[in-house]
Amino acid sequence: MVQATSLPRNEPGIKAALGVLKQQFADRLQTGQAIREQHGHTTTWIDNQAPDAVVFPTSTQEVSDIVKVCAQYGVPVIPFGTGTSLEGHVNAPAGGISVDMSRMDKILAVHAEDLDVVVQPGVTREQLNTFLRDQGLFFPIDPGANASLGGMAATRASGTNAVRYGTMKDNVIALEVVMADGEVIRTAQRAKKSSAGYDLTRLMVGSEGTLGLITEITLRLQGIPEAIRSARCAFRSVDDACRAVMMTIQYGIPVARIELLDTMSVKAANTYSKLDLPEVPLLLLEFHGSEAGVVEQADMFNSIAEEFGGFDFEATSTAEERNKLWQARHDMYWAGLGLRPGAKGLSTDVCVPISRLAECVGKARDKAEEMGLLAPMVGHVGDGNFHALLLIDMDSAEERQKADDYIGWLNDMAISMDGTCTGEHGIGQGKRPYLNKELGAATRYMAAVKAALDPDNIMNPGKIISD
Repeated sequence: MVQATSLPRNEPGIKAALGVLKQQFADRLQTGQAIREQHGHTTTWIDNQAPDAVVFPTSTQEVSDIVKVCAQYGVPVIPFGTGTSLEGHVNAPAGGISVDMSRMDKILAVHAEDLDVVVQPGVTREQLNTFLRDQGLFFPIDPGANASLGGMAATRASGTNAVRYGTMKDNVIALEVVMADGEVIRTAQRAKKSSAGYDLTRLMVGSEGTLGLITEITLRLQGIPEAIRSARCAFRSVDDACRAVMMTIQYGIPVARIELLDTMSVKAANTYSKLDLPEVPLLLLEFHGSEAGVVEQADMFNSIAEEFGGFDFEATSTAEERNKLWQARHDMYWAGLGLRPGAKGLSTDVCVPISRLAECVGKARDKAEEMGLLAPMVGHVGDGNFHALLLIDMDSAEERQKADDYIGWLNDMAISMDGTCTGEHGIGQGKRPYLNKELGAATRYMAAVKAALDPDNIMNPGKIISD
């Protein structure tokens, strides 16, 4: 398995910084083992590397103060949102200070007429949408977990709505960021577009805390559609389902969501979420628009699906039925674990051009079966992104090695198809070996940006760029 390699520790610096920060933050700086381990990596398969302390700021100024102290003593700073990332982003391989943003959870301003909102990084996506509901607005990016918006920006998160509304990079207008020396910058104003200078907003979105700590986010909002219609459609094979997706996108049907569940995933969802979906490869869809428009879109999709053997098509506009269906999709990680009780779920993702999607998913399924791996698959297939959840006995060295081999093979295959080793999980520690394979010499320029903005390598070291 890919190991969470330790980096050299600055013991005197860590000791000095802890002394200074303890005076400033008192009981808002915690050093107990349990809380430190909670702020190391706790999801999927990468070893936990706990920080030396966890601090809970409540303002941008406090974040700046923390970073200035850490910069003075050469101590790593690791941002923490809700801890739901999957590639070791919150680990502390050189020790240091975990900056937990959960108490920076205010919605600062809603500009309904401009369709934007300003939030602190600890606000979660569900919290924001609950707050916005009465104003007829919503924020569309919805990764499976109830992640913090700061973490979503830092990892360039995506979700089921990406096929229509894009990913975080398309929905962040501006950021406030504390840089490696503690200085606070704004990357843009609230204008919807700008030609002023380098696009620092896009540089920070997806930087995984390696360039700065996000302390405020201005986000695009959408109006809640007049009508929403969800649908499901069964297929005899994953290949048929993927080909129906390709044709739907090529015809320009404005689907808001189009999600694939393979047979194993459907079985898991039926058991976990108490559904009665047909246990064959399935597409889940959602259409947004006018009352007449969503019916027309659903009918157009059904016609396409029938060309590829789609059957048992059902559509509904009932909110309760729609919510039940999509909650089941968001719960797929936990549902998948039920297929092999006691196993650990190793979740990985890749993304390829839609024209290669059917081939990629088919080969991924065949390879898992060939290697004897239980690997239910789901995907945001409208943009070519899918996930495999490998269910592994972590006490078996043979199974761990098989999983490692499979993940490496899958990453390499996606890259060979002009795709990427990660569509939305990010690089962190787990995908670092594949970034250079994907981008080659471009990674040297990434390293140059990192060195220029963080010369002492204190901002989330050991992530993205190889040391």
